[in-house]
Amino acid sequence: MTVKILVTPRTFGKSDPVPLAMLEEAGCEIVRNPHGRVMTEEEMVAMVQGVDGIIVGLDPVTKKVIDSGGSLRAVSKYGVGVNNIDIDYAVSKGIKITNTPGANSAAVAEHTIGLLLSVCRHIATSDREIRQGKWTQHPGFQLEGKTMGIVGTGQIGRQVAERAKGLRMSVLCYDIYPDGFWAKKAGVAYCSFNELLERSDFVSLHVPLVDVTYHMISVNQLARMKKNSILVNTARGGIIDENALYDALVNNVIAGAALDVFENEPVEDSPLKELDNVVMTSHIGAHTLEAVQNMGRMAVSNLLESLGI
Repeated sequence: MTVKILVTPRTFGKSDPVPLAMLEEAGCEIVRNPHGRVMTEEEMVAMVQGVDGIIVGLDPVTKKVIDSGGSLRAVSKYGVGVNNIDIDYAVSKGIKITNTPGANSAAVAEHTIGLLLSVCRHIATSDREIRQGKWTQHPGFQLEGKTMGIVGTGQIGRQVAERAKGLRMSVLCYDIYPDGFWAKKAGVAYCSFNELLERSDFVSLHVPLVDVTYHMISVNQLARMKKNSILVNTARGGIIDENALYDALVNNVIAGAALDVFENEPVEDSPLKELDNVVMTSHIGAHTLEAVQNMGRMAVSNLLESLGI
């Protein structure tokens, strides 16, 4: 019997034909996301019926979706974060869940540094003004000699730390499971969350979005940060209370922010769009040719293994 696979990520197989070829060679029937965007829960409910496995991006795999997929046996995340999947319920139904850790770590780490540089040196603002016929020189901040605070030292956080060290920054880290061996080898130091906020010139977030990290950066945390500090988020949007961030930015509580992720995507009416001290990108941290290739191939391998093919 043919195994039916729902593939939701829009970038899957576009720049690398190998993942699709892997599915076809395994005898899979491939069903693609027809909407050209992240699907809604109702759209997923309609698409999942009769499906054996899903390769999923940011689309919701909720209890309702799972219950609608009577033959669903495996969900393979095309990426790392699995907050869009009801893992506990899926596992209770015998559905296997996998993701692709490490596949996009370098891409996201590089994007983190790029966003930080853009805010510090007003790169996006200057580019925009030149195109408008303006020639303004904005004083910025250099990275050398500053302190980078990294919240979450998984694979991406560690790679950001190593790049920050290469740019001659000091690095402070916070993680609920600190790795002293890695810290000593990398030349970084762990500290408490509050100490990191108070001592860092730049704070970069690299934690999953779970109950305990939802709005972990809000009014009180922003108030602890330095007035000239910059907040970077390439993890998940819900980690930051965006209303609190907006107030902090307009009232000079912190100097700037660089965001690749948002509570509601795509961003439509966020007041953050009005601010010149915010650089925003459209959740593209993992979107390099190399990372997309790695994620696609790993996601397919994980799925086929879960399905026993």
